[in-house]
Amino acid sequence: MPETSEISILQIIPQRPPFVMVDTLLFRNPKTTKTNLTVREDNIFVDNGVLAEAGLIENIAQTCATFIGTVENEAGINSVKIGFIGMIRNLEINRLPKEGETIVTQVNLIEEVFQISLINATVSIKDEIITTCEMKISITDKEI
Repeated sequence: MPETSEISILQIIPQRPPFVMVDTLLFRNPKTTKTNLTVREDNIFVDNGVLAEAGLIENIAQTCATFIGTVENEAGINSVKIGFIGMIRNLEINRLPKEGETIVTQVNLIEEVFQISLINATVSIKDEIITTCEMKISITDKEI
């Protein structure tokens, strides 16, 4: 795998600005992916200086997309497949990140069956866990 800092997010996820909720892929192995996002004023999910709940959920989903995109990139597949959230369970949001804060999102693969992945996610700011959930992501055969 190339150094994570060398991978362009737009090459591995289907979302496009202004809907991109991941800045950098920090780490990936076969079961774990970690990304970051600095909350900026111009983010479409920022309202009154905080990232909305929908932004956190989309950030988790896009962290899953970085995992899938890097796996396909390493396999020599140059297209990006479209996926969607199939389920969110046990969502717990302790607080919303403020403008200027950087969140780190870690997604751990629990199970993968056909084109459906079950993950658990943790979103942190420094050592503070601000969000956790389980999510089911379904990948389609459609490419961008």
